[in-house]
Amino acid sequence: MPPALPRTAAAALLLFACGAADAATVRSVEILGLDEAMTENVRTSLSLVDAIGKDVRGRRLGYLVREADDETREALEPFGYYSPEITVERNRSDGGTDVVITVDPGEPVRVRDADIAIIGEGGRDRYLKQDLGKFQPDTGDVFNHALYEASKTRITRRLAERGYFDADFASHRVEVTRADHAADIDLVWTSGDRYDMGRVDFEQTPKRVVRERLLRKLIYWEEGQYYHQGRLDRLRESLVALDYFSRIDIQPHPEQAVEGRVPVHVALTPAKRDVYTAGLSYGTESGAGVRLGLERRYVNMRGHKALAQLDYAQKRKTLTLQYRIPAFAWLDGWYTASLQFADEQTDYIDSRRVEFVASRSGQLNRHLNLVASLHVLRERWAYAAEDDDDPDTPTAYRYATFTFPALRAEYVDVDDKLFPRRGIGGSLTLRGGVEGAGSDASFAQVHARASWFKGLGERNRLIVRGEIGHTFTDALTAMPPSLRFYAGGDRSIRGYEWREVGPRIGDFSIGAKNVVTASGEFEHYFTESWGGAVFVDSGSAFDGTDVDWHTGVGVGVRWKSPVGPLRFDIARGLDHPDSPFTIGLSIGAEF
Repeated sequence: MPPALPRTAAAALLLFACGAADAATVRSVEILGLDEAMTENVRTSLSLVDAIGKDVRGRRLGYLVREADDETREALEPFGYYSPEITVERNRSDGGTDVVITVDPGEPVRVRDADIAIIGEGGRDRYLKQDLGKFQPDTGDVFNHALYEASKTRITRRLAERGYFDADFASHRVEVTRADHAADIDLVWTSGDRYDMGRVDFEQTPKRVVRERLLRKLIYWEEGQYYHQGRLDRLRESLVALDYFSRIDIQPHPEQAVEGRVPVHVALTPAKRDVYTAGLSYGTESGAGVRLGLERRYVNMRGHKALAQLDYAQKRKTLTLQYRIPAFAWLDGWYTASLQFADEQTDYIDSRRVEFVASRSGQLNRHLNLVASLHVLRERWAYAAEDDDDPDTPTAYRYATFTFPALRAEYVDVDDKLFPRRGIGGSLTLRGGVEGAGSDASFAQVHARASWFKGLGERNRLIVRGEIGHTFTDALTAMPPSLRFYAGGDRSIRGYEWREVGPRIGDFSIGAKNVVTASGEFEHYFTESWGGAVFVDSGSAFDGTDVDWHTGVGVGVRWKSPVGPLRFDIARGLDHPDSPFTIGLSIGAEF
């Protein structure tokens, strides 16, 4: 017996050595015959992929190859392919193994019959009927599991959003007949009764900063009206717009419903009362400067707001004082009174201005905001080019007083306000005054801007912008600089300095009666956050029919910062051979 032990140990050692000698490194796994989405799903499902770069013993590798057939079949089923033909090949060389999986997906399984319905009160809800009509996959379509699950989840969510809190499945079954390449869907919900809106309770913690009566004005529905999640979403948007709170939590409690009415609890955490801002600035026209600001989010329990902001630069200074009162009649918004003092001492103008504005703003719908305002403007100015350089000659200032109403409409319908890839946005401003009624001259103005965004693939974006403005007046010389149109600069015609384009005195533009600009820009992002741009801008500011058209071209760098895109542009005007390059830097959202 003792001699047998060495023979057993020797046999075990020999088997181990043979297994080690049979080990090989899995170098690659290639999948052929499928589109990108199916290939990726198969790849993430394969155990073989996890073995890439590792030494795998022969038996283990054989097992993984056999499993690859089943794993590939299961990975194709979500796309509707239940009968694929699969070939798995191993190619060995230089101690390594390359695996090639060739797939013919075959004929897909299609929806043969679809019984999709809602039983109960929800079955008569026209909006839920529309959702059922959009269910995918439809009869005749390839049975795609992801589409099916997404459609099922969407309707379940919509039932809850519309107040059918007792909804449940009466049946949810899919039968696949492989021989017929057919899938039969049996999907039925029971909706139960629809709940109504109950009482809304507000809780401000750790302390109350505004009256509850003010917050209740945001509730535009009556208790007992049908429940809809959209009502609570709109309440959230209104509370966010007030900017009193750092945290807003709105929770419906259907489990506490009495007589079918769902109570809603709104928990609010006040934001800091005072917001201080400070920053440095530099502009080619204004010089180096500093910005200081103080905003009081809530002055009193009635929710009033106050703002003071100072922009103090070497050649341009502005002080703004503003007071706002929340408004709820007709449209949710603000009554605002603001007073602004401005002083500009640049190489081309000596200007001082004081303007009082009283306005009423409001949101007409989710895309359209309106602002109606009354302006009282007093302005004094003189152009440097008209100075005779004689220190004994007093500056010949011009003065203007204008009182006029204005209406501004802002429309934004984009997929993302910080970085839109689809949609359109713009503004339209109308204003005018009458001579003898607080204004030195009669005038009317219309000014419109628009931007269109189109995503091209995953990393490209096309932006088209346009602007048009016209002044109706017979007394343009009486119009102060702040009521005239200009072109040139970062938001206008890049390649030209701010206010460079238009009627001129000497080397400087004095503002015009009309403005027209257009811009086309193409962006490509090399990473998730960093990209480049090429653009062409064109347009002019002009008085009559003799238009001095200017065009600029350039390139830029783009960065998707947390507060909006940062744009760094280098541009050059094409109208003069010796035109210098301009550099522009801007940051912030498009709207």
